[in-house]
Amino acid sequence: MKVDVVLGLQWGDEGKGKIVDVLTPDYNVIARFQGGPNAGHSLEFNKIKHVLHSIPSGIFHEHQINLIGNGVVIDPVIFKKEVDAIYKLGVNLKNKLLISRKAHLILPSHRILDAASEAAKGVTKIGSTLKGIGPTYMDKTGRNGMRVGDILQADFREKYDYLTQKHKDLLRLYDYSYNIEEQEEQWFEGIEVIRSYSIVDSEIEMNRFIREGKRILAEGAQGTMLDIDFGSYPYVTSSNTISAGACTGLGIAPGSLGEIFGVFKAYCTRVGSGPFPTELEDETGNYLRAKGNEYGATTGRPRRCGWLDLVALKYAILINGVTQLFMTKADVLSELDNIRICTGYQVNGKVIDYLPYNLADVTDLQYVTMDGWKKDISSVSSISEMPAELNSYIRFIEKETGVPVTMVSLGPDRRQFINR
Repeated sequence: MKVDVVLGLQWGDEGKGKIVDVLTPDYNVIARFQGGPNAGHSLEFNKIKHVLHSIPSGIFHEHQINLIGNGVVIDPVIFKKEVDAIYKLGVNLKNKLLISRKAHLILPSHRILDAASEAAKGVTKIGSTLKGIGPTYMDKTGRNGMRVGDILQADFREKYDYLTQKHKDLLRLYDYSYNIEEQEEQWFEGIEVIRSYSIVDSEIEMNRFIREGKRILAEGAQGTMLDIDFGSYPYVTSSNTISAGACTGLGIAPGSLGEIFGVFKAYCTRVGSGPFPTELEDETGNYLRAKGNEYGATTGRPRRCGWLDLVALKYAILINGVTQLFMTKADVLSELDNIRICTGYQVNGKVIDYLPYNLADVTDLQYVTMDGWKKDISSVSSISEMPAELNSYIRFIEKETGVPVTMVSLGPDRRQFINR
């Protein structure tokens, strides 16, 4: 059985959490393959909004196994808060949540290093969520990191003290005050919570699930344009957010991948610094932010908003091998008379339909303008009820990308979507 993948095709915040929640009943295993608590996957049902940071978005379904893969970095403090919040809703995680022993741990000193580094950059800051993600991945690639499996070893505290001291030595380079002792008590409480779960060799488990014919859905975090290799570098995250990351983040072979579900908003958003070609710094951008409730699920920061960028979308489809497109937040555009779609960039006097090495070289944009549907579609329940203008918008995207849009989300609730 192949492993299907859900991932974002823009700068994150595409609505992947809801999509995974909707798809989960068709799968036996939901596996998160990269990122950390800088991600905020929002789910809404029974008039309650839930935000997950490390735990896979299939956790609210009764019979599915949820696995945190080796490519994920875990903050024990945030993990404990997530667990506590889910337990209050009457969900028993113990019998359905597995944690990879090869997943790396975010230490309190990683968070402090992140904040100190970002503060020192001043106007050149990348817009970090200050969750310690970057420093943790740096220790991982530098072969200094601590992994979940280390908490079961006799020398765990020795390893912790050694790495923390190393970070304290680095912090001397910054003019930054901190109190790590305040954070450590909660951190070690979180470690005890992690110890109480099934800590597994996730690559062995994943390949066993494949052999047994289990239906598996791999869940990505952030978005393609934040990929460490292929995103808008250096304003990116610290992991591979693309479909190939599912292989390295779960320990499965490339030939194991099946459908690649690419999630994108009907418009674009971005949190933090970095290039954003179609950004709207006007009344329309403010409308999209207000109507779409565009504030970071993790940080609460207002998101930058803009028109759909087909150049970036086609690039993301290319490097991910996307087989199906899922469009979210189509309802947000409902009150607009006209909707614009970026179809080309002007670089050095020429219009191109691919991403240049440096997005700062883009001097102008080519747009197509389409009629808005001017109708509340949040309660639409069938294809036949969808406005003609919305169908035209979707067909244009399909024609330009060559990939079918097979699901359209019309609101935050798990019931607000149309299968096409």
